[in-house]
Amino acid sequence: MQQTQQLIPELELWELALRLGVAAALTGAIGLERELRERAAGLRTHMLVGVGAALFTIVSAYGWSDFVFNRDQGTILDPTRIAAQIVTGIGFLGAGAIIRQGLSVRGLTTAAGLWVVAAIGMAAGAGYYTAALIGTGIVLVGLGPIRWLEGAPLIRDLRREGRALEILLHPGESIGGVLDVLHDRTVRISRVEISDLDEGRQVRVEIDLPLGGAGSELVEDLARREDVTAVRWGA
Repeated sequence: MQQTQQLIPELELWELALRLGVAAALTGAIGLERELRERAAGLRTHMLVGVGAALFTIVSAYGWSDFVFNRDQGTILDPTRIAAQIVTGIGFLGAGAIIRQGLSVRGLTTAAGLWVVAAIGMAAGAGYYTAALIGTGIVLVGLGPIRWLEGAPLIRDLRREGRALEILLHPGESIGGVLDVLHDRTVRISRVEISDLDEGRQVRVEIDLPLGGAGSELVEDLARREDVTAVRWGA
């Protein structure tokens, strides 16, 4: 029986340098954009992630030339095994960039940027320069020009906004009426805190406002209730 032996392709030194250089340049461009916006992960972090992903991909595909892989003997080369772990491994690094501050969560874009530069680095490491270049262009457009659309009046009106509403009720009053008003305004409630104070019952409600940004109308509806003595937006 003829044995089937897997041959590992050789990678010239110049091509190795080219792949790592392309990965560093493309991911560095994304990191520079993050650096200019003073984000937690900047130029060096994105470049290191991109070069690391490219190097892992190269090692996974070309770093085993001193080994003999023979299907009949059960030793099979899988050039995707190491590179596949980048997808999950980069998630731990991205999680470190995500910070929760009160009702808001910061760092999601930075975490997504680290994830995508790893993909660009993998493409460069595999020699798929076209995909790496196009991917970089799309990311830079997404971080730049598309970012301006977030402040457009139409987008701002359609966006749900997470805020905290502080309501003061008469002592001993039920919060059922307040919750009914929020329900009528299609407000999404994420958390409710109730504190009994000397001046009355304080209710703090963390909400997501409905489409259209009807925050002022909501406050007016609550202020007109007889069981409500004060209402304001919390910090």
